[in-house]
Amino acid sequence: MSDTIAAIATPAAPSAIGILRLSGPEAISALSAVFRPLGNKPLTAHEDRNLVLGTLLGPSGEVIDQALATFSHGPHSYTGEDTAELHCHGSPAVLALGLEALFVQGVRQAGPGEFTRRAFLNGRLDLTQAEAVADLIDAETPAAVRQAAGQLSGALSRRVRAIYDGLTDLLAHFHAVLDYPDEDIDPFRADTIRESLDRAVEELRTLLATYQRGKYIAGGVPCVLVGRPNAGKSSLLNALVGYDRAIVTDIPGTTRDTVEARCVLGGVALRLIDTAGIRDTDDAVERMGVERSKAALEEAALALVLWDGSVPMGEEDVALLERAMAHGPVILMRTKADLPSKPMPVLGLDPMPPVVAVSAQTGMGLDRLGEVIAQLFPAGSGDAAGELLTNARQADAAKRALAGVKRAVENLAAGVTPDALLTDVEEALSALGELTGANIREDITARIFERFCVGK
Repeated sequence: MSDTIAAIATPAAPSAIGILRLSGPEAISALSAVFRPLGNKPLTAHEDRNLVLGTLLGPSGEVIDQALATFSHGPHSYTGEDTAELHCHGSPAVLALGLEALFVQGVRQAGPGEFTRRAFLNGRLDLTQAEAVADLIDAETPAAVRQAAGQLSGALSRRVRAIYDGLTDLLAHFHAVLDYPDEDIDPFRADTIRESLDRAVEELRTLLATYQRGKYIAGGVPCVLVGRPNAGKSSLLNALVGYDRAIVTDIPGTTRDTVEARCVLGGVALRLIDTAGIRDTDDAVERMGVERSKAALEEAALALVLWDGSVPMGEEDVALLERAMAHGPVILMRTKADLPSKPMPVLGLDPMPPVVAVSAQTGMGLDRLGEVIAQLFPAGSGDAAGELLTNARQADAAKRALAGVKRAVENLAAGVTPDALLTDVEEALSALGELTGANIREDITARIFERFCVGK
């Protein structure tokens, strides 16, 4: 990381403000070369983190904008290196010329996530905090913002550190007794060791239990719309997302493949999956769509089962509802509520799923649907914000840590000598280290930062 990087840190569209960001040993000198402060005071004579008004120069030294500049010396900066920023007017042409001027000074284009990656490698952020940066950028709901902001502030890191420190103390005691037998150190006691291990098991189980809620808050709830042909699935999808995402016709079997879109309803981010109408058919293409619908139903975390309320509920509707209930939470959607409705039969289901009457034409019932979804997927209290596992990498590391501690508990109960437990505890510590990035391979690090945008 001996070179200096630069990137446009704001979206590539006209806006009021555009930002050019630099990091590296030549960040401040490169900034000084393309920025002329108003007055006679050189840029480097100003204090760190102060905004300085001046003019931005283009690749040939011509004035291209009036801008604000700021810089910060490492290690007390976002990346831990010397950093600088130019706050320009948000013209893509101005930003492109400003970036080109920096390249003339020997600065290179930053890669996706390279600023945050440098912050991680320089110890300014651990890996869970670095992942929170991307989550915060992608956040679609207030709950996702609170979770990402809490994780960025170190809430998850502190929770993991508490478990890590407890196991480290146990391991240190092992080594102290084994390596210094002549010292006056408290001997091993099986009940004390068991107490420490049991506490770690419980803490790791509690941490792992946060994953399902955390991944839904951060990534959205997979929500499938299923029903017989012409039940109104595509119309409801379009009403939820606010535009014509799916084709709607009166012809049964219009939807042949799954159609996906995202929306926020009831404060919950939904990954909507519109499916082909489920029915028996001789059409080979439609039959493939039906099979994909069934697969989507099995993988979804929430199923909206649609019944056309303007016609009597048939045996196929009931069978589909029961099938969906076997896989997880279900909401029975009584569609076309703007038309004269037929009475719903007594189904005798236990428990009976919530029923919501909706009209995709008028929007009736959509607010009620949001309320029901919010009850099924609560955001949780603000006290736990930032302490949830939010992705599969984190969950896998916690799962392997739990497995290592559980093996240690089992071996202790089997009468294995304390020194033989060292391997199990060390494996658990190694997995916990992966969670925060203390023990992480370079290829895994590269994969994690691939999802970041350029300039962050």
